[in-house]
Amino acid sequence: MTKQPINIIDCDVHNSLRSHMDLVPYMPDAMKRRLIESGTGALYSGYYSPVGVPRKDATPPGGGPAGSDPGFLVEQLIDQHRIDYCLLTGSMYDASSGHDADYAAAIISAYNDFMLDHWIGKHHSFKGTIAVSTLDPHLAAREIDRMGPHPDMVAVIMSSAARMPYGQRFYHPIYEAAERQGLPVMIHPGTEGAGSTNGPTAAGYPSYYLEWHTCLSQNFMAHLVSLVCEGVFEKYPNLKFVLVEGGVAWLPHLMWRLDKNYKALRAQVPWLKKLPSQYIREHCYLTTQPIEEPERPGDLITLFNMIDAENMLLFSSDYPHWDFDDPHAILKAMPAEMKRKIYYENAKQLFKL
Repeated sequence: MTKQPINIIDCDVHNSLRSHMDLVPYMPDAMKRRLIESGTGALYSGYYSPVGVPRKDATPPGGGPAGSDPGFLVEQLIDQHRIDYCLLTGSMYDASSGHDADYAAAIISAYNDFMLDHWIGKHHSFKGTIAVSTLDPHLAAREIDRMGPHPDMVAVIMSSAARMPYGQRFYHPIYEAAERQGLPVMIHPGTEGAGSTNGPTAAGYPSYYLEWHTCLSQNFMAHLVSLVCEGVFEKYPNLKFVLVEGGVAWLPHLMWRLDKNYKALRAQVPWLKKLPSQYIREHCYLTTQPIEEPERPGDLITLFNMIDAENMLLFSSDYPHWDFDDPHAILKAMPAEMKRKIYYENAKQLFKL
């Protein structure tokens, strides 16, 4: 392993439950039987991955799912790669793919309490994210206000799989609560095309996991354009938004195209006071994983310079998933100052670490 020249904050680490039974003590009595008999209610797209989802070496020695043992996560990720902080992103936001808003909100609230009891405080590097369901934004806002004051909960996280684009006013109570608590909002993929969510691509439903996984960035593009055009960042001027695990290389052409169209069509969005790309640069961040890897590494740096990446990107590994990015193996051609900001300084400032 090469010597680490800089500090690292990992902005996407998937801790997990040992079993859905972990949540039973935290559920309302009226919903405990449903959880015991049928699970969390999260629905998945069903695409078969020939490599699975977790890394083969990430199963804890004592058994259980990858990411379910805090001690082993520290050993395999934090200590081995010398991570200063990691944001525990879990996956319980996937409950938003179901149909029952009350049950999804209860499941996610139970998970947040479980994480506080069993993860936060177990290691100094662990920082939590407040999972919310998007099925009922008013319940989500209540959860943000309940959990937001905890000093180790540093962001709100929700699924990028949704029924409609995230700029629409249906979702605004979430952003109002996040801004009130001073927390960035993160979106993360996982259930695109499942349950109550829209199709996973703009063209419909693909045949293979390879297609599904490659096209996840389409959802992020649609959400980002919606957030800008619906005036979310004018309405909530202190809100920050993080697009997690949606790729990076698509951002330049989207900003160029949106700016070009805005110049001719801005009468439709009179509430915007600046170019769309300026809102994106001032309010939005993207995580690095899964980083695109061109044949000529310098091409990626050229692309980074197009989008002011050193101020917009946050390092993430996606541990313990199959496409994990080793912080010491990627972005080797990156200038040292840019790397320092992407790996550490941007996240430190954004999450107030």
